[in-house]
Amino acid sequence: MFDLSGKTALVTGSGRGIGLVLARGLAKAGARVVVNDLENDVVDAAVEGLRRDGLRAEGIAFDVTDREAIHAGIDRLEQDVSPLDILINNAGIHRRAPLAEMSADDWRLVIDTNLTSAFLVGQRAARTMIARNRGKIVNICSLNCELPRPSIANYSAAKGGLVLLTRSMTVEWASHNIQANGIAPGYILTEMTRPLSEDRERNAWILGRIPAGRWGKPEDLIGAAVFLSSAASDFINGHVIFADGGMRVSL
Repeated sequence: MFDLSGKTALVTGSGRGIGLVLARGLAKAGARVVVNDLENDVVDAAVEGLRRDGLRAEGIAFDVTDREAIHAGIDRLEQDVSPLDILINNAGIHRRAPLAEMSADDWRLVIDTNLTSAFLVGQRAARTMIARNRGKIVNICSLNCELPRPSIANYSAAKGGLVLLTRSMTVEWASHNIQANGIAPGYILTEMTRPLSEDRERNAWILGRIPAGRWGKPEDLIGAAVFLSSAASDFINGHVIFADGGMRVSL
């Protein structure tokens, strides 16, 4: 039920970090993965690494906030590789600032990259999925969709919106045998979060809030991603799996 052999999966923002780990996890489960990022060099390096490990991987660079680029890229992907079976909307950024001082540009950039991109890429992918009457969409949300903290109002708003976009995808597309769900990571150790882990006071606070007593690893998200991309989740729609070591339910 968890075998992804014969499936093609596009993972946005997968040139590095969590996205690349998810792409590798799907490929190990049998999928042919399509790496996406903004820069060709980043995409090529990621694809080379996956292929070096004997995994099936292709690459395509496009800006996930640019509708025309998205359509051109996915058109090319479906012509040269295969129609999409699985979409992982992973692309995301941070631009931190106190809410009272946050610039409109930083607000819009995070909303566009973390939320609007999932709408744009998801909409284009769904058109093919609807025509084929099957598909899987997994949106990478965040613990911050429910538990914001200072300086990330733009990020929390985007991820909160992504949860409701996931539910809207379900309401409109479930009748076409498309399952749309989300994964909400907690504190995952990546290049982007490493400064937090290296701040002794902040790190101690974070570990004190996580019942599991540790930071998450990107690899901790693979199981949920494979599950939501596979036949094992064929009657699961509109859910968000929190992968946070229990932080969401702890006082």
